[in-house]
Amino acid sequence: LGEETSAWRRRVLLNASRPPPTRCKFFSLTETPEDYTLMVDDEGFKELPPSEFLQVAEATWLVLNVSSSSGAAVQAAGVTKIARSVIAPLAEHHVSVLMLSTYQTDFILVREQDLSVVIHTLAQEFAIYREVGGEAVPVVRDDSSNGFPRAQHGPSPTVHPIQSPQNRFCVLTLDPETLPAIAITLIDVLFYSHSTPKEPASGSLESSSIPFFAFSLIEGYISIVMDAETQKKFPSDLLLTSSSGELWRMVRIGGQPLGFDECGIVAQIAGPLAAADISAYYISTFNFDHALVPEDGISNVIEVLQRRQEGLAP
Repeated sequence: LGEETSAWRRRVLLNASRPPPTRCKFFSLTETPEDYTLMVDDEGFKELPPSEFLQVAEATWLVLNVSSSSGAAVQAAGVTKIARSVIAPLAEHHVSVLMLSTYQTDFILVREQDLSVVIHTLAQEFAIYREVGGEAVPVVRDDSSNGFPRAQHGPSPTVHPIQSPQNRFCVLTLDPETLPAIAITLIDVLFYSHSTPKEPASGSLESSSIPFFAFSLIEGYISIVMDAETQKKFPSDLLLTSSSGELWRMVRIGGQPLGFDECGIVAQIAGPLAAADISAYYISTFNFDHALVPEDGISNVIEVLQRRQEGLAP
């Protein structure tokens, strides 16, 4: 019996090292103090088992990716690099967006029902392509002209409060071939290793460390955001980061759940940071938004964002 059990265990471990192929090409899982946020494509959603604990946003979202003319994704400066050309125009046309910055690029998620507005808003500055069967097909602006709502002057967006936890974060990537080597640590960090964060001091923007971990596997590229203490649990030779090894601090947006209908939340953060030439990665979750900025500039970032109400005043 002992020999049979050992042989069975070897087969299980062999199978675990070669996970079955999945049709899901867009997968993102983010842990926050409140919950976990999943962003998956249609195929990935079909693979999720039904659960009473799974709350699903009503709208279907489409993913936009801004690329250079050579096909290389916009990198390095995060969402601030596309703040003026993409985020601000969409906010002006009342398009609600979600953001997902990764190690490789930035993704903008818009509701499917807003596609015609998005195309008309961005077509003046960008050549727009739709992926069909793995091929990029040009989208003609006139193809979606029916019912296009013109920009209107709506009420000023709500200025949401911000907090900055004390964690120092790393933005990392990983060779997909080495993912099985960290799988057990990854599961442990996401679901079993938790500590209760302390309450922030009254009236302080600085809060104690919070649980935050983001993992995405999109079109074969892996991106991970974790705090510097959590990184110590992983093999240092497998996780890759920029040559500078820069550490990041977080600005957390929202005093209460933000919802999906309000427009301009990303713009009111990315805009001021872009104007101040401050790099930032941006991750939207089900309830709150999170901007990661260089550690040595966190004081300046908080000062810039505290002044944003002046720019949003009617």
